[in-house]
Amino acid sequence: MSQPVVVDSVAALRTQIHDWRRDGLRVAMVPTMGALHDGHISLVRIALERAERCVVSIFVNPTQFAPSEDLDKYPRQLARDLDRLGAAKADLAFTPTVGEMYPAGFATKISVGGPSAGLESDFRPTFFDGVATVVAKLLLQATPDFAVFGEKDYQQLCVVRQLCGDLDLPVEIVGAPTIRDAHGLAMSSRNAYLDEAELKVARQLNVILRKTAVALAGGADQSDATEEASRALIAVGFQKVDYVEARESLTLAPWRRNREGRLLAAAWLGKTRLIDNVGVPAA
Repeated sequence: MSQPVVVDSVAALRTQIHDWRRDGLRVAMVPTMGALHDGHISLVRIALERAERCVVSIFVNPTQFAPSEDLDKYPRQLARDLDRLGAAKADLAFTPTVGEMYPAGFATKISVGGPSAGLESDFRPTFFDGVATVVAKLLLQATPDFAVFGEKDYQQLCVVRQLCGDLDLPVEIVGAPTIRDAHGLAMSSRNAYLDEAELKVARQLNVILRKTAVALAGGADQSDATEEASRALIAVGFQKVDYVEARESLTLAPWRRNREGRLLAAAWLGKTRLIDNVGVPAA
């Protein structure tokens, strides 16, 4: 099993992609922060279904972490990640340093409105500015034909689509289904923080969301249903619920029953914050 080519500079990345394009090859990109799990690998497979070459970026982006968040302890395991990418047949790993991405004097940020409003932004007000800025940089650095993002981070996916549409970035954003463990827990690098008892609680998050989505589709009052979901999460062992909300699936505007919806939630287990979402069919 061979590992992907590894480059850590924008210049080397662009040189390799220029060579591929000269040969008429399409390029797909999977932006990640590393600590790769089966969910990430599913994105690589989708990328390789659409393009002849796949670039995976591995960069723990400091601008999307608030000072109180887990930047320093976020899992970093590059050697293991490269082995996994080799097994998945990814072609290139882009592993820039913070200095490469944000050199001395860097003074620009991108702020996306629309789908960034509320939900995560209510609790992490600088998060999407950091996401939008780093994603824009990665897409401009690699100029892929496709970029694949998981639906687990659903609001992020909507923000990235808005970003590319508004700025006329010539890349197709592909949303990929959430990969779950055998118990329904969405794959996440932060799951590594959970002990066995916490994992049992965490696996109830999707169960409760799916029950709530069924209730909403069946005509339940939206406020009553989401409040009941929050109470149910606390009852099974979550310490705090940041939100459980139904939104329109494309715009993340407040959900109306005649539109496809998305039920999104964020809740805390100890010091670990988990997010998840499920679809809500139109009435």
